[in-house]
Amino acid sequence: MDFEFSGPIWYWRGPSPFYFVSVPDEESLDIADQASALTYGWGVIPVRATIGATEFETSLFPKDGLYALPIKLAVRRAEGLGEGDVVSVRMSTVGPN
Repeated sequence: MDFEFSGPIWYWRGPSPFYFVSVPDEESLDIADQASALTYGWGVIPVRATIGATEFETSLFPKDGLYALPIKLAVRRAEGLGEGDVVSVRMSTVGPN
């Protein structure tokens, strides 16, 4: 499944702080419909994503019935990004190995 969307980077201050971009409602619902075939456990969904010129692999986290895309430090550094910056994301789900 391939997706394109934009959104602001937000910071989660939980026990393991991290930066994310929320996957929009419609895209999250499409992913949720296929989650059982895509997840490798704990509800996370492996993806390949591109922001700017930077491609990376990560896993979507379920959050409040939707999904959040973690934005790795290497991606933020390469693209000069921080909290509140709006990014355009190209993303594809990857089935479990």
